[in-house]
Amino acid sequence: QRLRDYYGDIRVQVLQQGWLRPYFSECRELRLQPFRRHLTREVMLHHRGKPLLLARTIIPTVTLKAAHRNLAHLGSRPLGEVIFSYPDLERTSMGLAQIPPENWQDEIRQLTLIGQPVWGRRTHYAIAHRPLLISEFFLPDLLA
Repeated sequence: QRLRDYYGDIRVQVLQQGWLRPYFSECRELRLQPFRRHLTREVMLHHRGKPLLLARTIIPTVTLKAAHRNLAHLGSRPLGEVIFSYPDLERTSMGLAQIPPENWQDEIRQLTLIGQPVWGRRTHYAIAHRPLLISEFFLPDLLA
């Protein structure tokens, strides 16, 4: 909502969505068994083609069931519009990190023009006490 308030028109470009294996750090954070697949969504938010934010969301199956599967069919809708409408949503933890440019995949670096370290936050939410993990990375154009 803050991005929309500032920029007006914000678009969500879905980069990837499907049943993937989370990274080990994500499994630890969510207390998931490694090698299991969970709904994973990666998006870029942009304003008139200017990349502002990258986000990666891990939604375990138990969370999808608790959310009545609404989170599985977001399309190009922002996740925040949906999860913040849940009355039993709670933020349980948040951490910050700075990621160097060489840690990003080539395709993402080219798409977002990452050439310097990128700050990000990882937020652990719960919907009806079921976990959800959102990692957001603030791109240089957003912080300019």
